[in-house]
Amino acid sequence: MATKEEKIIHKKITKRSEDYSQWYLDVIDAAELAEYGPVKGCMVIRPYGYAIWERIQNILDQRFKETGVQNAYFPLFIPERFLEREKDHVQGFAPEVAVVTHAGGKKLAEPLVIRPTSETVMYEVFARWIHSYRDLPLLINQWVNVVRWEMRPRLFLRTIEFLWQEGHTVHATEKEADERARLMLKIYKDFAENIMAIPVIDGIKPELEKFAGAQHTYTIEAMMQDGKSLQFATSHNLGQNFSKVFNIKFFDKDSKEHYGWQTSWGLSTRTIGGLIMTHGDDNGLVLPPKIAPIEVILTTIETGQRDASLKQKAEEISNILTTKNIRSQVDSRDLRPGEKFYEWEKKGIPIRIEVGAKEVKEEVFTIARRDSGEKIKIPFDQLANEIEKTLESIQNNLFQKALAMRQSRTKIVDQWDDFVKAIDEGNFVLAHWCEDEKVAEEIKAETGATIRCLPFESVEERGRCIKSNKPSQRRYLFARAY
Repeated sequence: MATKEEKIIHKKITKRSEDYSQWYLDVIDAAELAEYGPVKGCMVIRPYGYAIWERIQNILDQRFKETGVQNAYFPLFIPERFLEREKDHVQGFAPEVAVVTHAGGKKLAEPLVIRPTSETVMYEVFARWIHSYRDLPLLINQWVNVVRWEMRPRLFLRTIEFLWQEGHTVHATEKEADERARLMLKIYKDFAENIMAIPVIDGIKPELEKFAGAQHTYTIEAMMQDGKSLQFATSHNLGQNFSKVFNIKFFDKDSKEHYGWQTSWGLSTRTIGGLIMTHGDDNGLVLPPKIAPIEVILTTIETGQRDASLKQKAEEISNILTTKNIRSQVDSRDLRPGEKFYEWEKKGIPIRIEVGAKEVKEEVFTIARRDSGEKIKIPFDQLANEIEKTLESIQNNLFQKALAMRQSRTKIVDQWDDFVKAIDEGNFVLAHWCEDEKVAEEIKAETGATIRCLPFESVEERGRCIKSNKPSQRRYLFARAY
């Protein structure tokens, strides 16, 4: 009878070609990233999944702080009247809001909203903090949980409660606010592409897709292996919409009182879902080295009696890799080598080093790449340098592979029949749109595709709307989306 440990190792993963949605859930299960909690739609993030989130946190947090951002914490509960003060904001979030009406054994005099986002509760406080131009810019971020009542939950992608960071800033001028909103999007894009090896398209959301209460919403969109788009992160230029509602004012150098100009920007645990769907394969998770909690796993290979020298050599190699700032771990458990190999393959560890009696004797070690499955023999004295180079190669290979897929599945179309076909085949589509919201709704109803953004790299180009045939000046990015 298989042990509990062996049962975990042998969890079956559905092939992507058979059932992509089930494959996604199987990878999460097999890699031990997360599972559903007792409340439907809520997620338990397991230690390995949370370790990936910690990598995301640590890297982004440092980058935010390099631009002057400070971390703070604001309450989970928001008075209902705060949310109602900004009309567009409350309408945008109304279907997703969870409300507390009873507490302490009695009905509350005023219902409390569990934060779906923190603009309203933070801006009530910002109004007390800001008095003069000397108090600006105010650059605040918080790492917290939020609650949005999702009707069709899916692990990491859409859950009732999820983790994220939300940045909120106040500036003296509209120009400074817009520059900040675009700067944060640039940070997100660099992080997505150079750390998570996920190529993204940056652009501006049309009016019907922008954040509730924003003046402009900037986004980065990533293509998953099924051709759907994942909104990786967003950054919003809020203009003065909230500052006028929450009375965020300051005296400028001209001794006159002005309303502040604001931004908000965020990224959540759904990026882990994007990581899985961008790089995973039929054998499980595949992690780019820069985001992997463990970059190198050293597995001892014991064919009979336990040999302490193997663990000792593995730890020696691990210590050498540490001097190169390479994150490694030794697996010397009393399991068959194949069992250990299979487990770490499903968890997506970029490199495996095999440490057996023959390797120790000859001082030549086999390394296996997770991205390609290639095996290479490397002498002990060259191991650290070769591992370093191989990690760089894996990082670049994963990005280029994802980029090539997106490029091959991005279609430029001008006829409605071609548009429908391209969307049905799982592509990104660049097509003209007349900027009529009713037409966008018709397109969505008939094809399931939404307007993801107007890409920043889009150039003025006269054409005809793909659906209405009305004049159009630019091509927008369309896709089905998560």
